[in-house]
Amino acid sequence: MTTNANGQASFNADELQVFFRGQFVPVSEAKVSVMTHALHYGTGVFEGIRGNWNAEQEAINIFRMREHYVRLLDGCRILMLDIPYTADELCDITTQLVERNRHVSDIYIRPLAYKSEELVANLKLQELAADFTLITVPFGNYLGSDRLRCCTSSWRRVDDPMIPARIKACGIYVNSILAKTEATLSGFDEAILLNHDGHVSEGSGENLFMVKDGRIYTPGLEDNALGGITRDTVMQLARNELGLEIDMRTIDRSELYLADEVFLSGTAAHLTPVVELDCRPIANGEPGPITSELQRMYFDIVVGNNPKYRHWCTQVKTGSLVPA
Repeated sequence: MTTNANGQASFNADELQVFFRGQFVPVSEAKVSVMTHALHYGTGVFEGIRGNWNAEQEAINIFRMREHYVRLLDGCRILMLDIPYTADELCDITTQLVERNRHVSDIYIRPLAYKSEELVANLKLQELAADFTLITVPFGNYLGSDRLRCCTSSWRRVDDPMIPARIKACGIYVNSILAKTEATLSGFDEAILLNHDGHVSEGSGENLFMVKDGRIYTPGLEDNALGGITRDTVMQLARNELGLEIDMRTIDRSELYLADEVFLSGTAAHLTPVVELDCRPIANGEPGPITSELQRMYFDIVVGNNPKYRHWCTQVKTGSLVPA
């Protein structure tokens, strides 16, 4: 495996196996028709799950996998995606696929439940068949930077009465893609989206936290922020390990300019400090002490090195599976 210019792992995709239509097959055999409903309408839900390589353990540590699949199945209920698997069965399929692909680097695990009916011009979810597929790929630094320069996007975060913001529905992510594209074309690393009331919601693919006077704040779900699993992890660590209070409340854009620290969290993004927003430095323009300590603890946990939180990791031994 090598690393490309964006800091992401490159690999020979032809060597990978995927889970497709109920069985493990080479990626070259996992094809869908151009008539597939989800391709035309975005009728699917997905998750992003991290597997973190630990060389000493010769193992991939999959972080909070079951919680991700519970959320996926919640999304399936909303979009009427009838897939024949429980959360535990999906976890078992995932560990099998990671073993089969013999990963020895950090990986991204992408489950997708989608309307697989080869039928267009039908907007009735109850009439459409669904399927489930799963891929695992080597994965590096998603954001491309360890210190983020962000801008406030001109695009507003999708509102729950339009499309449920609490699930990872495929079609919603056009919203995130527009915001991310706008930010990067303007020379920034990431976008911060406001909701329709003009309050802070989240990044294009991450939850947002603000630190002020030793207290941590994050937008509530009523501001159309995703109930992130990494978000929940950060809140538990802040309370239980640092003894800090966390307020879930509405945050104004201008509050971020005056914050002591700002950071983003997400499965792909991990926990990454924001040092600048809209060409204004956050405090002194350096990662803050609370962000740095939470980041240190988080990275120790997700690679399986903290016994207290090892229950969050599903360990898959893959190093010993690689031929010498």
